[in-house]
Amino acid sequence: MIHLLNLLAAIALLVWSTHLVRTGMLRVAGENLRNILGKSFSNRLTAVAAGWGVTSLVQSATATCLIVASFVGKGLVAAGPALAVMLGADVGSAMMAVVFSFDLSWLSPLLIFAGVVMFTTRQDTSVGRIGRVLIGLGLITLALQLIVEATTPLTQSPAVRALLASLPNEVLLDIVVGATLTVLSYSSLAIVLLTATLAASGIVPVTVALGLVLGANLGSGFLALLATGGASPQVRRLPLGNLIFKGLGAALAIPLLPQAHVWLQLSGGAVHEQVVWFHLGFNLLLALLFISFTGVVGRIVERVLPEPRLGANADRPRHLDPSALATPSLAISCAAREALHQADVVETMMRGILPVIRHNDLELAEQLRNMDDTVDELYSAIKFYLTQISREALSERESRRWTDILSFTINMEQIGDVIERVLQDVEDKKIRKNRSFSEAGLAEISHLHERLLANLRLGMSVFLDGHVRDAKKLLEEKARFRDLEREYAASHIARLQDNTAQSIETSSLHLDLISDLKRINSHICSIAYPILDSAGVLSQTRIRNSKLAELPEDSRLRR
Repeated sequence: MIHLLNLLAAIALLVWSTHLVRTGMLRVAGENLRNILGKSFSNRLTAVAAGWGVTSLVQSATATCLIVASFVGKGLVAAGPALAVMLGADVGSAMMAVVFSFDLSWLSPLLIFAGVVMFTTRQDTSVGRIGRVLIGLGLITLALQLIVEATTPLTQSPAVRALLASLPNEVLLDIVVGATLTVLSYSSLAIVLLTATLAASGIVPVTVALGLVLGANLGSGFLALLATGGASPQVRRLPLGNLIFKGLGAALAIPLLPQAHVWLQLSGGAVHEQVVWFHLGFNLLLALLFISFTGVVGRIVERVLPEPRLGANADRPRHLDPSALATPSLAISCAAREALHQADVVETMMRGILPVIRHNDLELAEQLRNMDDTVDELYSAIKFYLTQISREALSERESRRWTDILSFTINMEQIGDVIERVLQDVEDKKIRKNRSFSEAGLAEISHLHERLLANLRLGMSVFLDGHVRDAKKLLEEKARFRDLEREYAASHIARLQDNTAQSIETSSLHLDLISDLKRINSHICSIAYPILDSAGVLSQTRIRNSKLAELPEDSRLRR
């Protein structure tokens, strides 16, 4: 019983260590890996090479699949070129299995020692994150040694030998078991290494081990499909296409397994080498065989999973992909896209203010006020999504972006609340009382509204691109808008003194309205502050002259 427990513990350590390496590499270079993949779609060969390189680093074809699937989901690349990346990713994962099949027992203590020192001394830096990766690599080799030691007593047990001898030699059953174990462990690499070790120990025959390896490959395809189960149809296209390739490859390999076993025996390699070389050969042949069919399969999955039409739920969260949370840099990108979606809803509300005022449209006013519930829902969803992203896994720049996104969504939510209140005031104080603004007053409101829309578009651009020049321009608009609000308030007072009837009837609403528009503009201009602060061009005080302190207190208050 103790030997079985030791084996299970060693398997658990192997699964955990591969997870440690995968998440560690994504934390160290997640954004750079995304950039590499993003630039690799020019042709199939570069796509295959990029998939191979990235997966060799993160130790997981599933992680690579999730990153590339996000590009497909955003419409940045078609499913065909993305499938070429996945063919290379599977080869990269198989090559790492070959590397770990070598005797690296001498390297394990060195990696663990160096990794622990780096992680404990510089935990919150890139050095500490690299140390985390080294710990994972060392634990992988250590786990493989422990599996060998734990299986040795089991192979000598008569009961175990009798059990293995009674098992049916069914390839399909082996494939199902291998796929199930891969899904449960979230790592095809761990299952292939485990299978190779068990085969070398005599726990499973080589023929069974080859079937388990085919199952592990299929399982990694199912794993990516399950991980994107709640995502949009566009995101699910890549995992589906990759699974089609793996399924076709496994179907072609099944009748060739006996011949493959003979070829592996003739190679003269050790049993565990035969298993991992079969894994690599399968994925290499898969890449060579299907590289010419990526476009065909890409078009098939696009027809199977068409882009949904925007319906009643068009304004609900659509970019917050739960599967992207495993890649913090990718999750940040998803949150930013959803924040812009929230801003689009706010812009729709803002555009509707003037038609409601001009045409006394109560139905439109109610529709726009109800849209504030959508803005609030998006804000809550984005905020919850951001809290699920590990701050420790973010670089310094990504951490600032995390803060910027949260600040942006807060401002959009507050703008939505102000617009809702403005529409309610227009209904109560103008439409239901059958009042109207003077011609001059409506022209002033229209001018402020036009500038407000322009500033909102500029604010969205600043949030998206982070250009300091545009951020300065946005902040300058705050002062101009404030001057206009004062000028138009004075003009309204002048009309009251001239006893303009319409101005008298709508005086309270008019002053409140231009004040609320100014408040909305202040929220928009707040988008510029983080950008300017990061660039070091934001002054610490807005007081222009120290002589202000010498003014009487009542004068300072008036200012």
